Amino acid sequence: MASMKTVTAIVALLVLTAGCSESSSETEASASGTTEAAPPPVEAGAPAPDDVATLDGVDFASLNGDAASGKSAFAQCRTCHVVDPGMNRVGPSLAGIVGRPAGTVAGFKYTQANAESGITWTEAKLNQFLEKPHRVIPKTKMIFAGIPDAQKRADMIAYLKNPS
Repeated sequence: MASMKTVTAIVALLVLTAGCSESSSETEASASGTTEAAPPPVEAGAPAPDDVATLDGVDFASLNGDAASGKSAFAQCRTCHVVDPGMNRVGPSLAGIVGRPAGTVAGFKYTQANAESGITWTEAKLNQFLEKPHRVIPKTKMIFAGIPDAQKRADMIAYLKNPS
């Protein structure tokens, strides 16, 4: 019993410190002892691909993002993501993400849930996703709680649109 508490504590610590860390789907499958079945494009409770409503009710169009502030906010994501084209880390490159369909960066192995989500990363959809990723794509591998502050999300999206 003590070893299970230790494992739970370690996992909780990793979640808190990992930021944008992703785990291997092979590890998830072997840990559960099963192979993950293909999830439907939109899981129960997940917003539809064209639904951009946020939990905080802030409409993205009402925000003005600041790319310089967004660059600072993006620091928490750099462990796993870069904005350089063709350079994947634990997470895919975010170069050119605005306007790109989800799950389409060459050379990155996405979860089936992400690849089949039907999402195109508009600014408003990114805003919704960054607020709480697992709400938008419930079976994503990304271990990141989200950014509750709407202005910080807008700043990060401004940076992602123009990272130079």
